[in-house]
Amino acid sequence: MSLFDVQNVSFTYGRGKSALNDVSLRLTAGRNLGIVGESGSGKTTMLRLLLGLTRPSIGEVLLKGERLDPSNKAFMRGFRRQVQAVFQDPYSSLDPRQSVFDIIAEPIRSLKLEGDLKSMIRDALLSVGLDESAGSRYPHEFSGGQRQRIAIARAIVSRPEIILADEVVSALDLSTRVRIVELLKKLSSTVTLVLVSHDISLVALLCHDLVILERGRIVESGPTIEILKNPQHPYTRALLASTPRLPDYV
Repeated sequence: MSLFDVQNVSFTYGRGKSALNDVSLRLTAGRNLGIVGESGSGKTTMLRLLLGLTRPSIGEVLLKGERLDPSNKAFMRGFRRQVQAVFQDPYSSLDPRQSVFDIIAEPIRSLKLEGDLKSMIRDALLSVGLDESAGSRYPHEFSGGQRQRIAIARAIVSRPEIILADEVVSALDLSTRVRIVELLKKLSSTVTLVLVSHDISLVALLCHDLVILERGRIVESGPTIEILKNPQHPYTRALLASTPRLPDYV
């Protein structure tokens, strides 16, 4: 089943500067998608389009066949139920004034989800490897990796179908990255991931399909294994050449 369909999307900002140019891609249920490119490639703009934070200048973004329309409040309520995000910096994405309990409770309350609040938060914390007692503490009391786990718990507590993860491990040390990657791999059995990253080796570990962006254009797309084994575009080959470590199957 198709979840996201991006159809011939372009986005232009400021003085006619193009961030995306005639981009099309599809997210299929159960197949994690990696969007890879260097700074300035259009990754952030693509993420904002998928989150409904930015409208395309040309083209459409569809969720299950329905046009993503940020001005349609009814649609966006359903959208937020289905789509959640985890961002790069786990500290700035968490309100330091709120307890972990209230941080994770926010989507439950805003979406008016049914169920026992305490049980839902406990289950979310346990699913990311944190104890229920974490709920009474505040973000500054946790390490960077633990804060990212809290951010992931907030994303999954509403049981979305899609999680958009933006450079989700780039602010973490190597050992913590490994644990977060393992957690994401586990979670991807129940949600479909869109992983936005400059790190092609990370995407190779988690994503079935891969899109390579360069200067706002898709230069290569397809199954991850095929692209990594036989890259066709010079930009893809350059990314692979600059990557120190790839999975064993490449």
